[in-house]
Amino acid sequence: MLLRIEDTDRERSTDAAIEAIIDGLSWLELDWDGEPISQFSRAARHREVAEELVQRGKAYRAFETAEELAAAREHAKAEGRFARYDGFWRDRDPSEAPSGVPPVIRIKAPREGETVIQDHVQGRVAFPNKDLDDFILLRSDGTPTYMHAVVVDDHDMGVTHVIRGDDHLTNAGRQTIIYEAMGWKVPEWAHLSLIHGPDGAKLSKRHGALGVDAYRAMGYLPEALRNYLARLGWSHGDDEIFSTDQAAAWFELSDINKAAARFDFEKLQSLNGHYIRKTDDRDLLRRLEAILPHLEDGEEFARKLDDSLRARIMKLMPALKERAKTLVDLFLSLRFLGATRPLQLDKTAAALLDGEARGRLARLAGVLDSAPWTVSDLERAVREFSEMEGVKLGKVAQPLRAALTGSAASPPIFDVLAVVGREESLARIKDQAA
Repeated sequence: MLLRIEDTDRERSTDAAIEAIIDGLSWLELDWDGEPISQFSRAARHREVAEELVQRGKAYRAFETAEELAAAREHAKAEGRFARYDGFWRDRDPSEAPSGVPPVIRIKAPREGETVIQDHVQGRVAFPNKDLDDFILLRSDGTPTYMHAVVVDDHDMGVTHVIRGDDHLTNAGRQTIIYEAMGWKVPEWAHLSLIHGPDGAKLSKRHGALGVDAYRAMGYLPEALRNYLARLGWSHGDDEIFSTDQAAAWFELSDINKAAARFDFEKLQSLNGHYIRKTDDRDLLRRLEAILPHLEDGEEFARKLDDSLRARIMKLMPALKERAKTLVDLFLSLRFLGATRPLQLDKTAAALLDGEARGRLARLAGVLDSAPWTVSDLERAVREFSEMEGVKLGKVAQPLRAALTGSAASPPIFDVLAVVGREESLARIKDQAA
């Protein structure tokens, strides 16, 4: 796998944008061979090929000014025509060139017939050559256009198959013209339908079309995201969950769906939950620690993470990960372990602690104070207390959970008591007791 940074657009190709690509691929564990290749650094090679096309009579220099081109576009618009370069300099003698106007280099696109590509997904696609104008290969400042640079790079790098979104389908027609003009073998094409949102519209920021870094911060695991993305627009029978090695072994272009795939966050979360449950507990903690700086309250929690807190997390991890769909869920369910007293209660927890519940907690604290601090002994003590109070276990356990975790949901409450410890548990209970 080669990584090429297509950075001919200098305004958009900032150091931060390039770093985001490299960081995103690294996090996804998609490794490439060698160093990343900068397309911009190959500009001399792109110019060399453009000049060779001129020498072969397959391209030419055009000397229009920006103002002349703008006027021609306005004229075409006024006449109701599509604005397309008219080939004014296509067959003119360069000696007619005005002085002081740096030229562009344009391809001599065929004007008759059609340019045909055979696409692995879209089938036979024909482009009437009358619709393919003499597009620019080299700008007047000597920099290559993307259309030209990508063909030269693909040829030089030995690319045999171009697989990309169908918004590039028209580009395949234009790029084929460059390949044929140079006498190069045209690669095989496969243009995938763009991903749509759940409503069937093209995926956009409105649907949550985000960069890879955002999915990392939302707590998705790279192997889950790889699995999910592989299934968007491609399938292998009814297999939903598979490794990257399996995907690589099974993949065939013929299995790509022509219909647009829909991005479904619920499916992604469900798949991510599966991978969380299958991940080793210690590895899961390591992954959680990696995203703490990106989470609200995460940095504060990270400062408290010592061997003692890690040990307590590990004791509860088997129960915690059963319910978590993302690493964020996991963090929200365990952050009570490092919380500072008095705990901040969420809305549901606060509603559980009415006057009756607070009074019961005060009485429960006295019972627990004398109980042995093991899971089985704590469970026996709480059950006996609820019977003594004449209430169901939930009337004791739910307020107890709220006092210990600040939430109405947590791992089994007796496990929580054991892990939080006697001193801290009793202090949290007394904070909320009447």
